[in-house]
Amino acid sequence: MERSMEVRVGREHQVYSANGARVVAGCVCLDREKKRVLMISSSANRSKWILPKGGVESDELDFRETAKRETWEEAGCIGEVGVSLGIVHDMRPPKEWSDRKMFENATSDAEVNKHPPRSEFHFYEMIVEEVADNFPEEAKRDRKWFTYSDAKQNLLNAKRPELLEALNRSSIIKD
Repeated sequence: MERSMEVRVGREHQVYSANGARVVAGCVCLDREKKRVLMISSSANRSKWILPKGGVESDELDFRETAKRETWEEAGCIGEVGVSLGIVHDMRPPKEWSDRKMFENATSDAEVNKHPPRSEFHFYEMIVEEVADNFPEEAKRDRKWFTYSDAKQNLLNAKRPELLEALNRSSIIKD
């Protein structure tokens, strides 16, 4: 993989699934002992910790390559991308529900979840070989190693159950 310091931006080449979900690829980045996972701060809120991932673009046919590219751009990680962790759907309410009125007026879980997935995540496990000092998004993200229990708590705090599902599918040692 080429280590470009350029970040792909914009959504004009973004891939969407048949049901309108944004197609995203990312990595669960584990240390060699599989005891810790490398997480990054959210670009929207630096106090929230998430997994590196990003949109698949129309010229990217191999989601593994997208996952590697996004992991490099966001976390500065290089490593061996191994097993697919499958597809995880982001079932959070649509962003237009951000005013919460529609969400708060829902009468059941079924009503809240009747919308199609917001994103379709394709996650892969990566065994980290190198964490670079300089990487494309170093100025806007922090990164840190976490044990499973701390990573789980951070993903719950960030309200990212779909990312927790990817972590749970990985081979990290659950302490």
